[in-house]
Amino acid sequence: MTYVIDGDAVAADVRTDLAGCIDTLEGAGVTPGLATVLVGDDPASETYVSMKQRDCEELGMDGVHVALDADASPQELYEAIEKLNADPDVHGYLVQDPVPDHIDYREVLRRIDPAKDVDGFHPANVGRLVAGDPRFKPCTPHGVQKLLGAAGVDPEGEDVAIVGRSRIVGKPLANLLVQKAPGGNATVTVCHSRTTDLAAKTRAADVVVAAVGVPEMIDGSMLAEGVVVIDVGVNRVDAANEKGYELVGDVAFESASEKASAITPVPGGVGPMTRAMLLYNTVKAASEQEGVDVELP
Repeated sequence: MTYVIDGDAVAADVRTDLAGCIDTLEGAGVTPGLATVLVGDDPASETYVSMKQRDCEELGMDGVHVALDADASPQELYEAIEKLNADPDVHGYLVQDPVPDHIDYREVLRRIDPAKDVDGFHPANVGRLVAGDPRFKPCTPHGVQKLLGAAGVDPEGEDVAIVGRSRIVGKPLANLLVQKAPGGNATVTVCHSRTTDLAAKTRAADVVVAAVGVPEMIDGSMLAEGVVVIDVGVNRVDAANEKGYELVGDVAFESASEKASAITPVPGGVGPMTRAMLLYNTVKAASEQEGVDVELP
């Protein structure tokens, strides 16, 4: 029988452990602070940052939100970033992507204080990740590692196929899984739009991570018996229901479940872990900036 990995439950466990860390910090007079910055009014981004702020409130962390108009100049955004860099009560923050076309997101990332870059996307933090000495593990890849561990899956010595090479998921996850460290030591193949015979790569894998952004691209015919499937994709497709749509992953869940020994659902799989690991990184940042030791989960 296929084991469905419950991301909500694993994320709840992470949050429970973080609550103890936050209590330790509070005992030292420190309240972890997370800020979100949103330029414009993209509905999906608005929903996402509101969920992050709600997470802060529920865990007793300070949440700050900075909203800028869609036509705000790059300089206005840079000034907001400088204020957050200088604010001792903000231990971590992120600028929600996407930003409007007239703003260079790469320049935005370069201006964030690496010590407060809880997304882990500043070039200095990317470099530390590749070198095997991460300051912050990017949230979604770290969440995938946690899900594998919770399901009793040790990547060491396993063949892992990652479908997708984004800077947010594919590349950093490949770097994490290939490291000579707990939760790593895997043999990793990164697949993408130019991969020849993708199905051959995924059928040869012990673990398949789908992070390509194409609805139900990977089905059971592309998988080996007993494979572990982690579905990072969240895609909105038309459906005959009250909303007029439903959310599906990059994996065709029903057919993949016939082959998989373990699989994440969409929703309720990787998504909750991304938010939980953002809180994790913020607590870590507060601990390091304030010099208060905590036992992170």
